[in-house]
Amino acid sequence: MSTPSPISGANAALSASSAGAARVARLKTQPRKQGEASFFFYDAHFKNAAVKILPGEYFVDNEDILIMTTLGSCIAACLWDRTAQIGGMNHFMLPEGSGDSGRYGSFAMEMLINELMKRGAQKSRMEAKIFGGGAVIAGMNTINVGERNTNFVIDYLKLERIPIVSKDVMDVYPRKVCFLPHSGKAMVKRLAPTNTDALVQQDRTAAQKAQPVASTGGSIDLF
Repeated sequence: MSTPSPISGANAALSASSAGAARVARLKTQPRKQGEASFFFYDAHFKNAAVKILPGEYFVDNEDILIMTTLGSCIAACLWDRTAQIGGMNHFMLPEGSGDSGRYGSFAMEMLINELMKRGAQKSRMEAKIFGGGAVIAGMNTINVGERNTNFVIDYLKLERIPIVSKDVMDVYPRKVCFLPHSGKAMVKRLAPTNTDALVQQDRTAAQKAQPVASTGGSIDLF
């Protein structure tokens, strides 16, 4: 049996990188809807075209582009139709708020579900994986933004009869999440609480908008 030479392996890697870069270039030229993520890049680690979801955004596709986001107290919901092999992710900061904004859970979930259905998914076949809701800012437990976000998305999906097949939520960790919308595969990496200044600022912004409320007494891969 012949062994592939280092040169052929390098050529294959270069070819894959070129193909990925070309795909990213095509994605950047396509028109985008309001709230749809548009930060495309080539991820060298996964050797795949990728799109980063910022707070208030979503992305839906039927190909295995890498959908990525980073979370503190925010929530990302990944929805997938196993039959249609189409999925999407959102990223919201608070459960409720005024105006039509993907930064609020109620609008973010509705926007994601509607876009999936427009692309051929059926709500009766959807399943969910949810991430985030971490208490990453010390001393902010009285606001409970992460816990409220988590409870909101669980209650919302229960009301819509979309089963949660896996989750990694709450605790004190920031998280990096990757989702492949064609296969429905999700990956999560818990981040160290250091060097997360951008996430902390994002969570402080969310906490400033939040008001305390009275108390009413599949698998995920790590990478």
